[in-house]
Amino acid sequence: MGEIEDAIERADREAFTREPPKTLKGRIGYLLRQLGSAKAVAQEIGVTADSVNRYRRGARKHARADVAAKIDDAVRARWQPQVRKRRQRQAAASGGITVETRARFGYTAPIGTTDDGRFRRLTVHLPATYAQRLFDARDAGASDQDMRGIIAEGLKDVYFQDGGGRAMGLSDVAINDIDYMDFDF
Repeated sequence: MGEIEDAIERADREAFTREPPKTLKGRIGYLLRQLGSAKAVAQEIGVTADSVNRYRRGARKHARADVAAKIDDAVRARWQPQVRKRRQRQAAASGGITVETRARFGYTAPIGTTDDGRFRRLTVHLPATYAQRLFDARDAGASDQDMRGIIAEGLKDVYFQDGGGRAMGLSDVAINDIDYMDFDF
């Protein structure tokens, strides 16, 4: 996964209305219901099917730290899909998306102005159209670079050009280096 997709996933997880199962046995039980078999769960988390069955029965109460992290990620990635979809539909229809980032922005500007890219820390609310484009691109399997382009275009319109009120000569904005990026929708 890329940085943009990771940020969308983190924002999705903030929408949970209930916490996922906390015990190892509960998490394995949930994954078994979602994936259908111990073999499928084993492939997902990188252990044997026998280990999955031991976790399910409670014969093993604790998994290795790396396996426990994979189990947690697998559960959270599948937890409350309807809640996630509802929040994304709301953001794409009317709410928009808030982008908080510290990144190096490069841009093309008219002669006589600086086009030196530098790190900026921004918190900008983008309109719903950009949220819709971002979610559509992710669902279509777009690359991280393509999704960065959508975010960069939104930041250009909303932040750099202030909705058409300034920096009209600015023709292109690119997100080059991302220190961190978080979304809220």
